[in-house]
Amino acid sequence: MDRTTRLTARRTEPAGPVRAPGTPPTPPPRLGPRPGPAVYGPSTRRGALHARAAQVLEGNWTGTSTVPSHSLYPHQWSWDSAFIAIGLRHLSPLRAQTELETLLDAQWADGRIPHIVFNPSVPLDAYFPSPDFWRSSTAGRAAGAPRTVQTSGIVQPPVHALAAWLVHRADPGLSRARGFLPRVYPRLAAWHRYLLHRRDLGGGGLVSVVHPWEQGMDNSPAWDAPLSRITPAPARAFRRADLDHGAPEDRPTDLDYGRYVRLAADYRAGGYADGEGGFAVEDPAFNALLIASEHALARIARELGATGTARHARAQRLTTALVDRLWDPAEGMFFCRDLRGGAGESGALHVEQRSRRSGALSSERRSRNGTPPTDRRSRNGALPTDRHPGSSALPTEHRSQSGALSAEQRSPSGALVPERCVSGLVPLLLPTLPRDIAAALVRTLSGPHFGLGDATRLVPSYDLLGEAFDPHRYWRGPAWFNIGWLLERGLRTHRELPAADALREALLETADTSDFAEYVDPYTGEACGVQGFSWTAALTLDLLHNPPRPPAHPRKPNKGESLTKRGVSPADTGTFDRNDKGEDRG
Repeated sequence: MDRTTRLTARRTEPAGPVRAPGTPPTPPPRLGPRPGPAVYGPSTRRGALHARAAQVLEGNWTGTSTVPSHSLYPHQWSWDSAFIAIGLRHLSPLRAQTELETLLDAQWADGRIPHIVFNPSVPLDAYFPSPDFWRSSTAGRAAGAPRTVQTSGIVQPPVHALAAWLVHRADPGLSRARGFLPRVYPRLAAWHRYLLHRRDLGGGGLVSVVHPWEQGMDNSPAWDAPLSRITPAPARAFRRADLDHGAPEDRPTDLDYGRYVRLAADYRAGGYADGEGGFAVEDPAFNALLIASEHALARIARELGATGTARHARAQRLTTALVDRLWDPAEGMFFCRDLRGGAGESGALHVEQRSRRSGALSSERRSRNGTPPTDRRSRNGALPTDRHPGSSALPTEHRSQSGALSAEQRSPSGALVPERCVSGLVPLLLPTLPRDIAAALVRTLSGPHFGLGDATRLVPSYDLLGEAFDPHRYWRGPAWFNIGWLLERGLRTHRELPAADALREALLETADTSDFAEYVDPYTGEACGVQGFSWTAALTLDLLHNPPRPPAHPRKPNKGESLTKRGVSPADTGTFDRNDKGEDRG
């Protein structure tokens, strides 16, 4: 059997040995020749895509985990591993379990799951910030950092319980034989407990991030105003290894990077204690993923013999808090809340861009088809210094004209940041989101600011009409596959099936033509960042294994009608948990 056929063969693996918590995982066998039917014929186009995706994951496997990219990201990343496990479960449920177990073995005693677990065999100068910057085993001692493995001190979005549940469902027999859920459940519960107890810095029930890297969308324009208050570390204090592998015009600026370094160094100096830093932001995507994972933990609890009722109730309370604190009905999306900001510090765009009448740049700054003119869509795409978002704030009287900045939203706990970032659409994945809010998110997703299905085929990471938009610069416009995957699931959850099917097809086609790029130009699909990126390959596999299903309600919607208005209960649709025939597993 050749290697392509081996990689595309679906199989059930034997149960591995049960190990005690804290002991190193036994590396699962590499994918080898075993009997079993091929999932897709390698001669078909989608079968070939499946094989290529499997080869990316095989090439990035280290023996106990999967790196995002051997060149640019040579260690284990937290939310990457969760997305990787979701796709890897279709090739090797055992390896998917090991992916999560390796990450959880680096968990701190206070419950946090660090955003990087460092591979000691990788040279220190291959990535910055490296282990000698974070000094986790010494600076993190009071917070319970592990002594036997080096990690960073910050976190990333909590996708892990959702991933664990889906990995279990891929092969429940193997999972039960290995005691997978009984071993990971206490760690996942501790992780959520850390976020809910230590990171509710605004007192409103939501979790805050204390560094832009924690939210995952590192260079988002939503951070420009909060970061503008941070004094950057001097350039001589760090060396950017990322510029050795990525185009400088696609990466964060040196100024922004200096601020990232300053925040991380100050957090380290404080022993990684929460609540004292100059950056604290409630982010809608981070909290939405926590809510989705609370629902997943409830399902895990039921699998283990408990009711899960308290976790479902907690998820609903978090959903209510998300709406109360971050939803703007006038703008039809969620916004970040800057807890250290106030009435004079919003980083708001000019009222011309925030106007609800036009919601667009003036005609002389747009081309006829609504896309930015050529000079704004060039590869270097950098804005002149005097136009850099966050360099100055508009007067309060200008900002008050935006629905996102009403007085009650600016006081007493910070201010909403009126930047339309894709983070504000991710809550669409929540099954119990109120119908009117889900419908509004769908309208915003397809409207002029994100243009899905019209100006763009994949969802841009930032407002197409925003001052900071750049289709190639990291998280300031490019489309990312993990976000597209989340929104495809959200559309499907709320029965927006034609839009979900179109997005699914666009994701698969772009993964194919971009060679599994890290991210892409949302207009053209041109590959950006590195290729052979692990979560792109993994989520491609998941989409291939979950083909579209016929709609539950065959009547086609009237023109402009949202399916969420037709009496379909989002809670009845299931979330992220379909079998290979596309059916809900409940």
